[in-house]
Amino acid sequence: MLGWNVAIPEVDTGDDIFVVQDDNGTLRRAQVKTSTSTRRESGFSGKFNVSLKNLRNITTILVHYVFIVRHNDEWTKPVIIRQDYLLDHFEANHVGSEANGNLTFYFSYAGGRVECSGQDFTKYVKDFSDFPQLYH
Repeated sequence: MLGWNVAIPEVDTGDDIFVVQDDNGTLRRAQVKTSTSTRRESGFSGKFNVSLKNLRNITTILVHYVFIVRHNDEWTKPVIIRQDYLLDHFEANHVGSEANGNLTFYFSYAGGRVECSGQDFTKYVKDFSDFPQLYH
């Protein structure tokens, strides 16, 4: 819908989708994480696991993590966060919990806000800033 071409890699090495801007070759990598909601006293939450090794593997083409929760038979708006930002949230703000080489993130949805480990992630909801609409 935004004018980018999407491709699914033949081999899964941590990237679920490649997104390409044809006219200039701009490439974006995406890792899609889905969860089924858990009801909470106020709102709901979704649990996601991310490989710490993959998160720390910063290359010239950053991964965009896309977190989506299935709630009441509908998908939430995606939380889209660049790899370096998510790593910074983990290292500097102690977002998520580490066990066995994985990070577990619990996103809570309530009152129009999305939080993870007490940090406001609402600004990442539908953050397509690295995927501007293209007109062909």
